[in-house]
Amino acid sequence: MQNWNRTSLITGALAGITAALLSMGANTQSSLAIVLYAASALPILIAGLGWGNAAAITAIIAAGVTAASVISPYFALLILVVTLIPAGWLSHLANLARPAQELGGPEGALAWYPLSDILGHLAGLVTLGMIIVATIVGYDSSVSDLMVDMVVEALKAQEPLYNPDAAAIAQLKSMFTLALPLVQGAIWVVMLFAAYYIATRIVLMSGRSVRPREDIPSSLRMHRNAIFVFLAGLVLTFLGGAPAAIGALVCGTFGAGFLLSGFASFHFRTRGKSWRLPVLWIAYLSVLVFTIPAVFFLLSGLTDTRRTIAVTPAGKS
Repeated sequence: MQNWNRTSLITGALAGITAALLSMGANTQSSLAIVLYAASALPILIAGLGWGNAAAITAIIAAGVTAASVISPYFALLILVVTLIPAGWLSHLANLARPAQELGGPEGALAWYPLSDILGHLAGLVTLGMIIVATIVGYDSSVSDLMVDMVVEALKAQEPLYNPDAAAIAQLKSMFTLALPLVQGAIWVVMLFAAYYIATRIVLMSGRSVRPREDIPSSLRMHRNAIFVFLAGLVLTFLGGAPAAIGALVCGTFGAGFLLSGFASFHFRTRGKSWRLPVLWIAYLSVLVFTIPAVFFLLSGLTDTRRTIAVTPAGKS
């Protein structure tokens, strides 16, 4: 879906400027920064899903040029590799289809790019983007060490008797060096997938969607090969240094994919149950408040991997 026409180019340009403004707004609103950064993916996704690759490419270029001219080329590069390019690529994948007959399906039907592969691409893109950002910024353990020191000082200010020994602080810093990239990667995959989900619903309501509406609870799973990537990341965390940080990042990004598929599986398995709604609320709240229950959904996602391909009659979305 190229659609190199005036409408798609104008739409893409407006979407790109909007995305850049949202990203720049995140710099001035620290309390809403992560929401605004993730929201900047929405215009790119909507343009790509509704108007095709030409609109998405134009939007990415317009956003990059706007951010570079108003803030700096450095800032533009950061938002491009972490948010805007992944959003454009997701919209491209979502619009891909091939004759279902090539895959053993019925004649006169289209098979759409699997949602499991889209989620896998998202995890991979976030991993690559954050590695690029860390390389540019010069990320090392000093960043997480500084954050631990700030937390310790804040605790001492509230409780003067609090005086942890040096060994405990060193252990905490070591753990936080791995926890920071893991959590950042996981949150960003979840936020960008949420943006993708919202964008697909907006485009569907507008009537411009090419891809059919999918049943997320039954189709959102990770590809089985993603397990090996997750395990490779887990092994890297034991090597120390930069490999350990990269391994933690991989565990976070791909683990978030399995977490999302675990929640989707839970939605699917509780369908038709009278107690479904309160249990879903309890499940989400328990993960947000206590975090530990997320391990259950992660394991559920790891044990339920498959590729579900949506098939529709040709010419019908």
